[in-house]
Amino acid sequence: MTKLACACAFVIAAGILSPRPAQADAQADEYRVKAAFLYKFGGYVEWPDRSFARADSPVVIGVIGADTLADELAQIVSGRNVNGRPVLVRKLRAGDPIAGLHVLFIGRVDRGRLAEILAAAKGQPLLTVTESEEGLELGSMINFVVVDNKVRFDVAPPPSESDNLKISARLLGVARKVVAKSS
Repeated sequence: MTKLACACAFVIAAGILSPRPAQADAQADEYRVKAAFLYKFGGYVEWPDRSFARADSPVVIGVIGADTLADELAQIVSGRNVNGRPVLVRKLRAGDPIAGLHVLFIGRVDRGRLAEILAAAKGQPLLTVTESEEGLELGSMINFVVVDNKVRFDVAPPPSESDNLKISARLLGVARKVVAKSS
């Protein structure tokens, strides 16, 4: 079992075994699992050297439209690293710049806003992750889906000739679905 699968199984088990009211905590459990995935995704991505100012520069994960997930993620990454780099979480608001981010999670926002954010990220060495039905169609690289009450993800990796990001085949192997991007 891969490290990603083990970590996710642990997170899922922890969420299932904790006593909570059902409805409100179903969303909290979903965000807890998504936050764990976001942290683990970084270990399966190779950014170009130019993405970091220094050898000890942090991996910066931006979160827009999901403050609860950002709070959960900040707890998960505290004191941890990705590929030897510390991890920082930034909560973003509409209009905030995405420069300096390495991972961008876009929560449930309207289609127009999602398209605008993904267009701004296009061509940058930035792993974009969404949770919208049309996420991959609009340019996201990873999109969360819930299937049978379990969080899964689909991946649309950047073209292999791209000099931006490289997504590990190991991550593609645990995706629910891998789709080719048109363009």
